[in-house]
Amino acid sequence: MDVPAAEGRPPGDPPDEGLPSPAPPTSPGQAAAIAAAARSTRLTGKAALLAVVICAIALSLAYPVREYISQRQQIDQLQALQQTMSTQVKALQEEDARLGQTWYVEQRARDELHMCLPGQQCYEVVSGLPAPSAAVRQAAPPQPWYSKMWASVRRADAQRGQ
Repeated sequence: MDVPAAEGRPPGDPPDEGLPSPAPPTSPGQAAAIAAAARSTRLTGKAALLAVVICAIALSLAYPVREYISQRQQIDQLQALQQTMSTQVKALQEEDARLGQTWYVEQRARDELHMCLPGQQCYEVVSGLPAPSAAVRQAAPPQPWYSKMWASVRRADAQRGQ
């Protein structure tokens, strides 16, 4: 039983019985697209190795990048602190320069310490309100917690004995 060879098949090749034959591509561009789609869906060993290498590089760079970011934040915080400290230093230098002048020291002594130079007559204006008494200002200090607890134990004992 000799079966004639199908078109496009070598003469000694057995026929595909029961299998639908693929439709022949209509143009060479379609054939290339079908071949590229078939190649792109397969994962080759080289592609898997490339993926592993890329993941290893990404993981090895993650820690240094995180450290770099945290160090940059720390540097920014320290620079802000340095800036505030430099403004405080400038203010203190200005205050030091003012304290080196005698007129400023005399003015502060008059204003804050109520001092007068020899030969001057100084007056201090006092308001017409009476000063609060020392007894009113000082309230009784609160009792410690253990004395309150001991007092409650004594009261409970006294009630039980009645």
